[in-house]
Amino acid sequence: VQLQASGGGLVQAGGSLRLSCAASGFDFDDYSIGWFHQTPGNEREFVGCFSWDGKTKLADPVKGRFTISRDIAKNTVFLQMNSLKLEDTAVYSCAVTRVIWGRVTEDDFYRNWGQGALVTVSS
Repeated sequence: VQLQASGGGLVQAGGSLRLSCAASGFDFDDYSIGWFHQTPGNEREFVGCFSWDGKTKLADPVKGRFTISRDIAKNTVFLQMNSLKLEDTAVYSCAVTRVIWGRVTEDDFYRNWGQGALVTVSS
């Protein structure tokens, strides 16, 4: 199982970015894929998750601004980030889990973390 996050960059506050998490080596139908972000000195924080059966969950700070989607044909999960704020600046990483839906916000249950994508939001 391999995951690779891409699409990060520098954007002004209020702008948009779309991150991609490309997966290989496993059946998309068997795993949920989550997005987390992390800033220096802090722990990873849950951003969103796309479940193996099509459910989505987003963290409260990003609801209404971010959406998460999946393209099965491309084995890719997307994180569309709109109305970006300075506090969204972080390294965004994706990983897989098979944990019950109620615990998908907990990074301990994820594995195969891909290399993260840096998102920098400027004023």
